[in-house]
Amino acid sequence: MSAWPSAHYTRTAIALHWIGAALILTNLAFGLYLAGLPLSPAKLHYLPWHKWIGVTVLLLSAGRLAWRLGHPAPALPASMGEAEQRLAKLSHVLLYVLFFASPLTGWLFSSAAGIKTVYLGLLPLPDLLPRDKAVAQLLRDAHQWINYSMAAVIAVHVAAALKHHFHDRDDVLRRMLVPRQGPAS
Repeated sequence: MSAWPSAHYTRTAIALHWIGAALILTNLAFGLYLAGLPLSPAKLHYLPWHKWIGVTVLLLSAGRLAWRLGHPAPALPASMGEAEQRLAKLSHVLLYVLFFASPLTGWLFSSAAGIKTVYLGLLPLPDLLPRDKAVAQLLRDAHQWINYSMAAVIAVHVAAALKHHFHDRDDVLRRMLVPRQGPAS
């Protein structure tokens, strides 16, 4: 095993990954906390924060996807079998789908519930749906299950990264930890 990964992500990709991971994990925990609160001044105070993080995740995910389209991921190690490589690619696609589905269903839920989303308390976002209690309940449930699914896929993603690092002893994890050396990334 070399001291430095031979094929790794750019500094920008690494930054987008870890900033996104921090925001998503924070918002998953924050969402669980808020779901357990009864309707109260505290819940009404913190709910916009959850929405702000969600909108930020949506914007960051769009930026990350745009970056990724112009800067493909490094090749997976040759030591990974074909089935494992397909699963890795599938899990990454699923994560991207969930990164968009979660904030979008949250925004749709807010619209259908008649709860305005004002990004960072400054920028009112348009309602995507008319007010409809039944649709709001459906979207609330969808948002919840999308987030449970995202938490599960993230857990598998982390477990796979740790497996590659500690069991396989390859560079899969390190290439997301160590920025590429050299000119602009």
